[in-house]
Amino acid sequence: MLDPKTLDEMARKFTANLPEGVQQFQREVEQNVRASLQAGFSRLDLVTREEFDAQARVLARTRAQLEELTQRVEALEAAAAGGGDAAAPAGEKPQDTQGQDKKA
Repeated sequence: MLDPKTLDEMARKFTANLPEGVQQFQREVEQNVRASLQAGFSRLDLVTREEFDAQARVLARTRAQLEELTQRVEALEAAAAGGGDAAAPAGEKPQDTQGQDKKA
């Protein structure tokens, strides 16, 4: 099989030797195809790889936070089932049944 570079070179030489009318037609076809593809892609609501990667990082952080919060809720539920104010998570004040901070 031929090398892709060789094929590109042959195609370039071939198009360079075409009559001007055919070259103009080729440019018009390329412009029309490009415009059609751009219109089609704009309707598909595509995103760039950079945008996708950024959103994937945000999702990963959100999932980690969700997991942490789930564990904290489970710990609080276990403490509540165990009989009261046993070990609130660090940095948080225990709350009474009305949601008001308790006086220390």
